[in-house]
This record gives sequence, structure tokens and C-alpha cells, in this order.
Amino acid sequence: MGATSRGVRRLAEQTPPSRERFIDLLRAVSIVAVVLGHWLATVVGYDEHGELIGRSALPDLPWAQPLTWVVQVMPVFFFVGGYANAVSLAAERRRGGNATEWLIRRGGRLIPPTTALVLVMGGGALAAGLFDADPARVRTVVWFASIPLWFLVVYLIAVALTPPMYALHRRYGLAVPLVLVGLVAAGDVARLLGHGLWSNGNFLFGWLAVHQMGFAWRDGLLPARPRVAVPLLLAGAGALLLLTLVGPYPISMIDVPGERLHNMSPPSLALLAVATTQFGVALLLRDRAERWLRQTRRWVVVVAVNTVIMTIFLWHISAAILLVAALHAAGVLPTPEAGSAEWLAWRIPLLLMFGVVLALLVAIFGPIEVRGVRRSRRLPIPAPAGLARMASRQVLRLWLAMAAFAGVACALFSNSLWPSSAPTASGMPAAVLIVYLVCAAVLRLLRSTPPATEGKAGPTHQTGPP
Repeated sequence: MGATSRGVRRLAEQTPPSRERFIDLLRAVSIVAVVLGHWLATVVGYDEHGELIGRSALPDLPWAQPLTWVVQVMPVFFFVGGYANAVSLAAERRRGGNATEWLIRRGGRLIPPTTALVLVMGGGALAAGLFDADPARVRTVVWFASIPLWFLVVYLIAVALTPPMYALHRRYGLAVPLVLVGLVAAGDVARLLGHGLWSNGNFLFGWLAVHQMGFAWRDGLLPARPRVAVPLLLAGAGALLLLTLVGPYPISMIDVPGERLHNMSPPSLALLAVATTQFGVALLLRDRAERWLRQTRRWVVVVAVNTVIMTIFLWHISAAILLVAALHAAGVLPTPEAGSAEWLAWRIPLLLMFGVVLALLVAIFGPIEVRGVRRSRRLPIPAPAGLARMASRQVLRLWLAMAAFAGVACALFSNSLWPSSAPTASGMPAAVLIVYLVCAAVLRLLRSTPPATEGKAGPTHQTGPP
């Protein structure tokens, strides 16, 4: 623990003066808000057969739905992702690298922590099968634990599309997100007319629009000035009120079962209005937050959270599952009615217990992510000479990286679509698990193999975080 603390402090002390620390704070706040939101808004109880069930509390708490305008901060995560991806892509090119090497290195931050969760879920499901556990029940547990993965699908696609989308940004600037917003509007119209299939493109268009705004922040198109921030805030808030109170959009920015429209799945104009409001608030806080983060102790905390941010996000549902299972086994699981005084009173004790379990999981699996952040050179892995030569060829590296990213995204998306109670031996469809692991292995091979230079594959040394 002491060595870890010293390592975090050393990372904080090595922060270059040019780094915009507010971006790291926004990333940490967005993920912590998602974690707390999931924990707070979940109802756990028993069905008529005495089986554990979990669901959202929002249908029972109409008074809480306007609060989602504040706690729905995934737009902030994508906005920060756009900023960070633009910064790291520019840094890669300054080092003499290219978009292919950037994509491979970026995968080194995202894929290993995800693979750890996938392997643990699969191994746990297989172990449960040895004890004659109900395969349908095991699949349900794995489905809940893998809830964070569906959101990662969209982010992986945004990362893979960063080089061409950043090129469009450099050429057309804010016109790009405006076009994407127009496509979201077209998808919403299709939903309202009963053609929901045509709105599925909003999963991509909506989050890409937010991601592009991160490019704009990084390149100075969104200066921290009241003349920019205040109009954004007012326009976003005004559009949000108009779309939800007058227009056809639901108030909740988190999907509520039974609603005709959802604002998250896929992203709607109302969610983009929330994002615009959040941009305005962030711009107003930008300079003050930068000064606040110059204090060493505060900055060390932000660095510590960001070092394991993926681990926190990926494992927070698993932490809740483990605690609920333990309380159920001990016969002390509280199951008050959602919205009751007793239910509200249990929120804080449960949050604290969830936090303890998550801290243990982060202590176990966080080092996987930390190694990805700190790795400064390629670490070779045993591979047949033919595979290594193939992986070092520049043209093949691009196609292999894109295919592997696409395969990982498709596998995770397929798992989220697979019925939550469909029996599977590994908790996930076998084909999905195989595709994911093969594609993750391809990305691992590419990271460990230097690209060929002037027709020869030789060792290279790269510095900086992936």
C-alpha cells in the first residue's frame, strides 16, 4: 500500500505544467457519479419464488427523475474522452508515430482491465457449474456484472474513429458536431413516427457529437469565457426544459421501463441538451478548478482515482452483486419498499459497504490497469516467428488493429443483447467469449511487437502513457 501511495504521489509530482488538470477531475467525477447513481437507484428484493431480483428504483420515484439531469454525467465522460484522445493522438504523432500505433497503444489502456473482468466472469460461471448451479441463474448474474460493458462498446468505437473524426474536426470545426446533432434529431423523429429501428444510429451519432466537443475544448474553440459558457448553459437548459416539459421527451435522463421514449438508449436531443448545459457549467468552472487543483494533496487524490478509473467503472456492479449475495447468504439482506423511509435510510450504509467491497476489488485488479498506464516500452510475449513478422508489417497492423477493435466491440455488444436468463456454461455465449478473447489476444500481440522500420522489424522504445 505504501509503495502504491508513493507511486501515485510520484506520478502527481511529475505532472507537466501544461497539463489541464480539470479534465482529469471531470473524468473522475463522471465515473464516481455513475457508480453512486447505480448503487443508489437500485432496488433489490425477492420474487414470488424467493429468488433474488434487482431493478431500477426510478419507476417508483417520480420525484427523483429530475435529479437525473444532474447525475447523468456520461456526456462528461465522452467529452473528456474526446479531449484525452486528441491530446494523446497529437503526442503520438509528435513522437513520429501514426494513427495505427496510437490505436494499438490506446487499446492497452482499455482492453486488459476489461479482459480481467471477462475472464473472472467466465471462470466464475464455469466454477458455479461444477457445483450444479442453475445455468440460467448464473447467466443472470453474469449479465448484471457485465452491464458496464455495453457502454464501453460505444466508447471503443469512438476511440477507433478518433483519427478520421479528428481530421474532420481540424477541417470543419464545430460544424461536425452540429451535423451529428442533426442526425440525432432525424433519429428522434423516426422514433416518434414509430420507426425505432432508424434511430439506432443515435447510439453512434449522439456520443460522437459529445466526443467531438472534447476536440473543440482541446483546440481552444471553447474558451473559458462567460461570453461562451453562459450562452451554452442557458441554451442547453432552455432546450432541456422545452423538450421535456413541453415536448415529447421523458424527464428522466436514465432509462425508465415503460416510457415511450428513452433519452439514453439511444441518446436523444434531450440528452444532448443536458450535455450542452454541462459544457457551459464546465467552462464556467474551468479556471477556478485549475487553480484549486494546484494544491498537491487534492491533485494526488485525482491522480489516484484516474489511475484505476477503468477498474472502478468495470467492477462497481460486481461489488454490489458480491455484497448482496453475502447479505442474502447471511439472512440479513434489507429489502424495504422502494421510496419508503426505511429504503432511504439504508442508502448510506449500503453505499459504504459497496464502497468497501469495490475497494477490495480495485486493490486486486487495479494493478492490471496501472501497468497499462505506466508501461513505457513494449514487453515481448512468446509468439511464433511468422505471427510476429506479420504483426510487425505496417499495413497489416492497421487492418489487424481495426478488426480486433471491431471484434471486441461486437462481442461485448452481442453479450448485452443475449437474453439475461438464457443458460450458458460460461455465463456468456461461447462464440462471443471466443471472439472477444481472440481479438484481445491480437491487440496484445500488436502491442508487444514493434512495427517494421525500413523493411526490418526491430525493437523500439516508447515513452509516455498509452
